[in-house]
Amino acid sequence: MAKGIVISPDKCTGCRTCELACSFIKNDSFNPKDAAISVLPYDVAGLQVPITCLQCDDPHCMTVCTVNAITKDSKTGVVKVDDDKCIGCKMCVSACPFGNMTYSSRQKRVIKCDLCDGFPQCVKLCPSGAIEYKELDGPLNKRKNITSLFSDVFGEVAK
Repeated sequence: MAKGIVISPDKCTGCRTCELACSFIKNDSFNPKDAAISVLPYDVAGLQVPITCLQCDDPHCMTVCTVNAITKDSKTGVVKVDDDKCIGCKMCVSACPFGNMTYSSRQKRVIKCDLCDGFPQCVKLCPSGAIEYKELDGPLNKRKNITSLFSDVFGEVAK
C-alpha cells in the first residue's frame, strides 16, 4: 500500500511552517507562493486547513497533459511533473478538482507536491503534528470524503 500525506485540520495552528519548509527545500527561498502546500483559513470554524496534492488514483492533471509531462509512479503512487517536458500551458492546474496545483509565474513552472521523494519536509517540520506521512487506508475515493472530514472536524458548523 502507498504512503501519503494525511492532514488533521483540527491540529493545525496556522503557523504556515509547512509552506516555508516546502518553498525553501524546493526553491531555496522562503516564499509561500512557491510552496506545494497551502494553508487556507476556514474562518467560520476558526481553523486553518493545510492542503496539498492528494496523489489521485486517476489524476486528471495527468490526463489533460498534452505533452505527457505528468506521470504516476506505479510503485509509490506519486504523481510527478517533468519540468523539462512541461510547456507551461496550465491545463493541469485547471484540471485538478481540488485546486492543489499552482503555477509560479516567477519560476515559470507548475508547482505540485511530489512528497519530497518519500521524505516530506512539511511533515518533518510541522510543530503541531497536523501533517503526517503514513500508509494510506485504501484508494483515494474512499479517503477523500470531504463531507465527513468537515463534519468530524467542524461539527455542525459545516452543515
